Amino acid sequence: MNIQKIRHLRNTYSYGLIFRRFFLITAGSILQAFAMAVFLFPHAIPSGGGAGIAVILNHAFSIPISIGLWLANFVFLVCTVSYLGSVSAFGTIFVITVTSVSVNFFEVFVEPPFGNVWIDLLFGSVLLGSGVAILIRQRVSNGGIGYVALAIYKYKRINPGTSLFWMNGIIFAFTAYVIDWKIIILAVMCQWLSTRMINWIYQFPSPKSTYKPAWRKK
Repeated sequence: MNIQKIRHLRNTYSYGLIFRRFFLITAGSILQAFAMAVFLFPHAIPSGGGAGIAVILNHAFSIPISIGLWLANFVFLVCTVSYLGSVSAFGTIFVITVTSVSVNFFEVFVEPPFGNVWIDLLFGSVLLGSGVAILIRQRVSNGGIGYVALAIYKYKRINPGTSLFWMNGIIFAFTAYVIDWKIIILAVMCQWLSTRMINWIYQFPSPKSTYKPAWRKK
């Protein structure tokens, strides 16, 4: 096999991997947006810290949740981009933009199918965890507050899960205080169910490509 053909196959393989990763990141973003817009946000259940702030902004100032979600996550991201680098930040900006646009689309065009808070909580948490798990498997943060947790871990060596728990907890408590105290119970249950789903999906082995070019050593 000549050198040009080898390079062509190598480039084709690389482009395939890039396209696959782009598709999975987009799919994960849309899936988590579907869970938020159709099942969680109709009951003011925040799926995370950024979503909690979006719910508060919507309740207090009637700012659309999709816009509030983007703004909250973008502010978190801007505050920490200098600590983690612009390349990773670009991927997170893409995720929060696709998620916010998708939330707006689903809120306008998709009617919640159940209307029962407990059924919606179950479906929303499972779909949310599935979407976030897809993003994590692609090494992309699902929001700006997750980026803050990574920055804290890098410089303070505090486990990201611990810092994320406390940041989300404070925002959930404030959301519950402003809107309704039962929200904090629903939010914690959502976090528990979605993280169980994340852990379950994250343990799946990555699918191996059927095409594996062999490179001959010089």
